[in-house]
Amino acid sequence: MSKQDVPLACCAPLAVRPMDAEQAAVVAPMFKALGDPVRLRLMSMIASVPEMCVCDLTPAFDLSGPTISHHLKVLREAGLVDSERRGTWVWYRVQPEAFRQLGALLDLPTTATPADA
Repeated sequence: MSKQDVPLACCAPLAVRPMDAEQAAVVAPMFKALGDPVRLRLMSMIASVPEMCVCDLTPAFDLSGPTISHHLKVLREAGLVDSERRGTWVWYRVQPEAFRQLGALLDLPTTATPADA
């Protein structure tokens, strides 16, 4: 089973309850993948549309095709995007469940204040 096949355990926001080791091991590669500026831009471009062809992603960067492919592979292996080959091109789309889980983790209760910490 690859990392992208591992379902994310439903977990409370970080500000509510600490994560257990298993949850952290599943989510950490996603944050690590998004920690690179190129991958964060790629993710933003892909997330802004239902799906995007690699042929539209590559020209937006001053990087080689193989370098862009590597960054997309990291995003795919982290479970953030899915891909589908159509002829000679690969199309990418976000994995909505991964984004829901990351968003839920970062959700701060509206009643939390710095004095509560």
